[in-house]
Amino acid sequence: MHTQQSAITATGLRKSFGDHVVLDGLDLNVPRGTVFSLLGANGAGKTTTVKILSTLISADGGSARVDGHDLATEPDAVRAAIGVTGQFSAVDNLLTGEENLLLMADLHHLGRHDGRRRAADLLDRFDLVEAGKKPASTYSGGMRRRLDLAMTLVGSPRVIFLDEPTTGLDPRSRRSMWQLVRDLVAGGVTIFLTTQYLEEADELADRIAVLDHGRLVAEGTADELKRRIPGGHVRLRFADPRGLEIAERVLGQASRETDALALRVPSDGSLRSLKTLIGRLDDQAIEVDELSVHTPDLDDVFLALTGNPKNEKVTTR
Repeated sequence: MHTQQSAITATGLRKSFGDHVVLDGLDLNVPRGTVFSLLGANGAGKTTTVKILSTLISADGGSARVDGHDLATEPDAVRAAIGVTGQFSAVDNLLTGEENLLLMADLHHLGRHDGRRRAADLLDRFDLVEAGKKPASTYSGGMRRRLDLAMTLVGSPRVIFLDEPTTGLDPRSRRSMWQLVRDLVAGGVTIFLTTQYLEEADELADRIAVLDHGRLVAEGTADELKRRIPGGHVRLRFADPRGLEIAERVLGQASRETDALALRVPSDGSLRSLKTLIGRLDDQAIEVDELSVHTPDLDDVFLALTGNPKNEKVTTR
């Protein structure tokens, strides 16, 4: 593994609580300056992974490095390099937004002047200047999440763990969080994202790993993972029954849709397979009224890969 280019590496991480195995030999490699998303159902081990990598709890076995520092022997260096924002906010309701940020600046031993400047910069960057003078108890869910992330950034972390950062947010607040994440990554920060929102992983992640029963069952880009799942097809609709019948004969493995002049042809949705299909229809001069491509989404991937303890790990390169 190229630890120089890696923000996080983990080898054989194990964790049990009593008889319950939560992580069963987890291997990870997260390149610097990327978004890496860990997907899994409740109880799959996502939060435990974040807690181990952010030094909150120790693993029972295996090893890991974060920002080049060994978790076991250099925990202070790891803590200095990371920020963590979870589903449960660290915001103090009694303080204003600005006071929350100044408190974090004190904890990071920033001088008075530097602390004020940092707080002002972050309030501006997170669109909280107006709200900065108001108690955090008056904030909406989206504003609290933005303040929480701003507090995480006071210490200028190089690696940020976002544990289900948009749970419970409305679509607009979620999108504004996504933009903040993109801006951070553009600035060279590495984001380790755990989420149950598959759309979020699809939207943000450079690589996605699927965790099930404490083991990684798949890893790859969103597109690579989608291509591994059967169910992709091209739907062809015809103007008349004759076209449908000829196409069905020519294409062989197509299945007919009941009550519609339509065929479903299995396909991975790639340009090459589409060109081949259209070529075969053209050769027979078959008129197609409408063609649509249906590829599996991350929901399909998730359902196909999780919930089965016998799943073997499959990595897509």
